[in-house]
This record gives sequence, structure tokens and C-alpha cells, in this order.
Amino acid sequence: MIKANYKKYILNFKNPSGTSRGILRTKETWFIILTENGKIGVGETGLFRGLSIDDISNYEDKLIWVCKNIHLGLGSLLKALYEFPSIQFGLEQAFLSLHSEDKFELFPSQFTSGEKSIPINGLVWMGDKDFMNNQIKEKLRNGFSCIKMKIGAIDFDTEIELLKSIRKEFSPNEIELRVDANGAFNPNNALEKLEILSELEIHSIEQPIKQGQHSDMAQLCAKTPLPIALDEELIGVFSFEEKKKLLKMIQPQYIILKPSLIGGFAGSKEWINLANEMNCGWWITSALESNIGLNAIAQFTDTLQSDLPQGLGTGGLFTNNFMSPLEVSRGTLQYNPNRNWNFKLI
Repeated sequence: MIKANYKKYILNFKNPSGTSRGILRTKETWFIILTENGKIGVGETGLFRGLSIDDISNYEDKLIWVCKNIHLGLGSLLKALYEFPSIQFGLEQAFLSLHSEDKFELFPSQFTSGEKSIPINGLVWMGDKDFMNNQIKEKLRNGFSCIKMKIGAIDFDTEIELLKSIRKEFSPNEIELRVDANGAFNPNNALEKLEILSELEIHSIEQPIKQGQHSDMAQLCAKTPLPIALDEELIGVFSFEEKKKLLKMIQPQYIILKPSLIGGFAGSKEWINLANEMNCGWWITSALESNIGLNAIAQFTDTLQSDLPQGLGTGGLFTNNFMSPLEVSRGTLQYNPNRNWNFKLI
């Protein structure tokens, strides 16, 4: 008989990390731990305060309910938790982990054997000009060929200067540039800003305006001079019909999938199938999980066989992350099977 409990953990950022929603210094997360016949399964429920649809005051009550009702099995629990995508994701991991030979190897592959790596983007957090410039230089030094810069918190002209400084040195063939506005632009001037950005041959922009403004976003996607990727727009869209309706109406060039925020592996696959039907591109991004959640997302991503750089470079952000086989090298995420896990909560 399977038994379940959960544990809370606070991740501490090495450097305060800036988004258009403010500065992040800590990130709370929870782990679902399953036991059965001496075996252990672990899954991370990657709640993201202020962003997750399941960021509610009685979140832990729901985790208590899950642990008491673990006997219902994964399928029934996922259906009951359709409004709690982060817990769905944690449960998917925990059950896979419990039934795997190695509890941290959820999808055995050439990636987990260390024979294959996943191309990722180098993430540049918001801050003042010098802080962002230093991050850009560091990413280039570390061999990234795709850089994603968060914009929208400082002056737009300054952000354009930073992007221009990269383009002066590196052509689009050498460095792919992505930007993430986190909904910071106003619908009235967003197109004008997209035109300025397009002159720098930007690969794509994530969520230029706030989610929920569907007709404005649809107009932007129809007129945009550079590809638009939906991110926050996907959060809280639960049913297959709603997902299809959203993509049909907005017709984005890309969608970005954060398993913690959209219902784990099953939720991500549903979005991917719809995107493929509509000739819409996609990639996977982590959402500040610890290495437990990041490991699960990376292994899942590898099964999808995408050639695009993924957003999986967040494992080094925290001072107290768990030691793991995950390594970032030359713009890729790699799994070093010779490195051991150090997960102290079990």
C-alpha cells in the first residue's frame, strides 16, 4: 500500500532576481514523497507565488488531502486536481519516481546516460544596465548561442541599447536573441515596440502584453513583425476545448510550456498536440523549481525530440539547491551519471 507525505522547502536565490513583477529573493516549494514496499518516489509541486493559478491560501490543505487520498491512484487524483496544476505535476513525478528503477531517472534515455545534451537559452535577469550587461557577457563567455533577456522593468531605450550591443558583435546566425516582456507592454504601444525590436532580428518575444486581453493579443499576433510566444496566457486554461479555442483565436507563432503551471506532463502534451495541429511552434521552460523538478522537466523534454533551445537553465540560481547530475556546459543542459544526488528531505 502506497503511503504519502509532503515537505516544504525554501529555496534562496544567490542574487535577487528581477522580473517585471518585482524582485525574487526566495522561492517556496513542496515535495510529495511516496513510499511502498521499501521504495521511495519523489515529486516537486512547483507552486509559483503570484503566477500559479493554484496560488491560494489553503494550498497546504490540498496537499494534506492528496496524502490522505493517495490510495485513489494517479488517474483519479489528476482528475480531482484539475485546478491544481502544480500538484498534478508533483504527483506525476512522484508516481513515475516510485515505479522507476532509479527514483531520479524518470525517463531513461541517452540524456540520462550522459550521451546526449539539451540545448538551452542563457537567461538574463532584469536589473540596472551594468548588472544586465555583466550577465550577457557571462552567458556569451559560457558558450551560449541563445540568450533570453527579460525586459520591461527598466527603460525600454536602455534595453534596446543592451540588445544592440550584442547585435554589433554577433549576427543572428551566431547568437539567437529572445526577449520576455512578462506582459509589461501596453496594448496601445506594443506594436511600435515590436517593430523596434524586430530591427535587431530578435527570434521571438514572450507575452508582450498581460494575459487575458485576447482580442488585443490576436491583433498583435496578426500584425507582428517578429514571432510572439504565449506564456502566462496558458495559465488557468484547463479543458481541451478552452485550449483549442484560445490558440484558434490568438494564433500565436509559439507557445511556451511550463509543466508546473499548466498541469505537468499530461497538460504539456495536450498543448503540444494542439500547437502541432495549428503549425504553432513551442518549447519547454522550467519555472524556478529545485533540481528535483528541473530534472523531471529536462528528462520529459528530451522525450519530445525538439531541436529548439529550451528554457532549462535555472538550476544554478539557488544557494541551497540539491546536488544533482544536472550540469550546464557550453549552452546545453547535460546529465552526468557519475554525479550523485544529495536530496536531504528523505
